[in-house]
Amino acid sequence: MSFKCGIVGLPNVGKSTLFNALTNSNKAQAANFPFCTIDPNVGLVAVPDKRLDNLANISKSKKIINTTISFVDIAGLVKGASKGEGLGNKFLSHIREVDAIIHMIRCFESDDIQNVNPDVNPVRDLEIIETEMMLADLESLQKRLEKNNKKNIEPEQIKILEIALDCINNDKSLDLLHTEFSSKQLKQSGLLSIKPKIFVCNVDEQSVQNGNAHTESFIKKFGNENTLIISADIENQINELEDSERKNYMDMIGLKDTGLSMLIQKGYKILELETFFTSGPEETRAWTVQKNCLAPKAAGEIHTDFEKGFIRAETISYEDFVSNEGWVNSKTNGKMRLEGKDYIVKDGNVKNKSNRRKRYNEKKKEKNRKFF
Repeated sequence: MSFKCGIVGLPNVGKSTLFNALTNSNKAQAANFPFCTIDPNVGLVAVPDKRLDNLANISKSKKIINTTISFVDIAGLVKGASKGEGLGNKFLSHIREVDAIIHMIRCFESDDIQNVNPDVNPVRDLEIIETEMMLADLESLQKRLEKNNKKNIEPEQIKILEIALDCINNDKSLDLLHTEFSSKQLKQSGLLSIKPKIFVCNVDEQSVQNGNAHTESFIKKFGNENTLIISADIENQINELEDSERKNYMDMIGLKDTGLSMLIQKGYKILELETFFTSGPEETRAWTVQKNCLAPKAAGEIHTDFEKGFIRAETISYEDFVSNEGWVNSKTNGKMRLEGKDYIVKDGNVKNKSNRRKRYNEKKKEKNRKFF
């Protein structure tokens, strides 16, 4: 399971620069004029996880496979996008396809980079984007709740849409939906306004440690729980350095984590995701699942047949696997557990994929014997 984050914002706020830095590519054209990005650029990025290296060393794995995250660089939105202004409706449809939204907010002054507004005002800029997404939702809700269309929608989804419409029409917070429905139910609604959001304040190099007046006004209004202060230019510079030089440069400018690391951590948190591992001589691999995922569903991430034929899974915590130096000692010391269909997978669990495949093949042979 890979999750997809869409980078949105007004034109010329640094979306394409951040995208190129995160994906270590030059896919997205970063230029000093509005709408230099038209079609969305997509980049697949390996999720860094130090635990993979430790597991691979213990298992003497031939290869390491990270789980991944997709970043989508979506062209700049402007006021009136919901009515087709700029390249509006086309871009709003691209946002519907992502799991989470990264709001890129301009929090730097520059005479060299055009601004679609007369001054730098991050609060106003975010409100423009949020308003356009809400207006797009309003139009969508009205169409979907017309009598002829309602018959094709499940009752549960109709309830979500009706509550959302009431909230928008009466200027009430859509947060109400999160208290009454699960993340899965809300995702199925396709509403832009309720997608999980991360706010990225794009600053200059001088402001990357402590922010500036623009970030202060933004955090005062929207809080800091899902707000990150990142310099897209610095992220690009970091990517151009050799691995040995990166840490020295980051120490010099006072950066503890890269923007990629911060976005992934925040993305996992707001999307309620966790990682489990499989580890053996052939490969050590990370897998992403939803929090509170049951063992058969997690097995299905490895192979769909594993979910259908699931019986039980050999499971060890990451800490026990490392301290006991692998499968054999973990089993000898009583740290390996056989977990059944009702087991909820926990972050860092290490699963034995080879034995799972063996049990699946045995079950398949048994079925064939009964059939013949």
